[in-house]
Amino acid sequence: MLNTTETRPSRAELLRRASDLVPLLRKHAQWGDEHRRLHDETIEAMADAGIMKMRSPARYGGYESDMRTVVDVIAELGRGDGAAAWTAAVWAISTWMMGLFPDEVQDEVFATEDVRVTGILSPTAMAVPTDGGVVVNGKWAFNSGAPQATWNTNAAVLAHPDGSHEPVMIAVPLKDLKIVDDWYTTGLRGSASVTTVAEDLFVPQERVLSLVPVLQGQHESQVNARSPIYGAAFMPTACATISAPVAGLAKAANDAFFERLPGRKITYTSYESQQEAPLTHLQVAEASVKTDEAVFHVGRTADLLDEKSSRGEQWSLQERARMRLDLGAACQRAKEAVDTLNMASGGSSIYRDVPIQRIARDVQTINLHAILHPNTNYELYGRILCGLEPNTDYI
Repeated sequence: MLNTTETRPSRAELLRRASDLVPLLRKHAQWGDEHRRLHDETIEAMADAGIMKMRSPARYGGYESDMRTVVDVIAELGRGDGAAAWTAAVWAISTWMMGLFPDEVQDEVFATEDVRVTGILSPTAMAVPTDGGVVVNGKWAFNSGAPQATWNTNAAVLAHPDGSHEPVMIAVPLKDLKIVDDWYTTGLRGSASVTTVAEDLFVPQERVLSLVPVLQGQHESQVNARSPIYGAAFMPTACATISAPVAGLAKAANDAFFERLPGRKITYTSYESQQEAPLTHLQVAEASVKTDEAVFHVGRTADLLDEKSSRGEQWSLQERARMRLDLGAACQRAKEAVDTLNMASGGSSIYRDVPIQRIARDVQTINLHAILHPNTNYELYGRILCGLEPNTDYI
């Protein structure tokens, strides 16, 4: 167990640190896009700023930051680099998930300071019981930040001897997995969301959790049971966290557009200054409103989660569905804001050294994520409003 004398920083302090990181993240964003992973300086700077500690248990030197702090900080990172913000969000969720495992597992994982944990919720591997644990075979795609992480929290299907099956969560050191370098994509290229593979991998029983109880808020940690952040609902926690990067990307698009605006004209028109065109005024106002709406939806879920966690209150089905609605709405509004400013940026913006094109690709990629897709989330909320049962367990 690690010992630390560091005082847990406030939300304002962590947000200041994240803001200070923005120039460095912007400096390395294009490098990350080209090399398909985060620059080492980016990771080191985020670690030095305490980003990796936000969702670590306090007894290991972590901050146990509330959800509003987490989403505000990650959104600020998104102003600098969407891939860095996305990776930080996935690491934050997965680190939090490690806090749900038995305490002896946490002692092993958090023995490494600023440990980086990534994870996948989709059970795309098979586990078979054996003496003392399970043997796992299979693979997990979209494993963000895996090449630069230390541990993986992955889902698998456990095959019982009686023929029944059960989804489980496993904790695995990255060194025990094969990494397939297949992350050749259009967006979030710097997130290194590669595929990891388990081949006849033995996982001890203490590192295997039944997934359904976890989704319902039943955890194995005895020490963390007294902490509000670990008593929080699973899916609202996960969804609030990964919604934050899009709010940051919308802000990044605003920053990128206004940085290039002075001195630009609208080609093949009489406007020598784009700043003077009424069309520009309408575009930036529309993007500003939609950016604010994205920030609102991210913040509403984070605030509700913190409020319920602090009071130990249960979530109603409609509240859980609205959480997914907020997730989809944040993604949709952020994409609309970015698309508006991207279209207003002119032909010269297609060059790779102009940030708006990377921001547009990143926000488009996030909108295509299965758990973030606006249409999927809107349909789910509409089903609940119409008195139907949800069509997913991920709520």
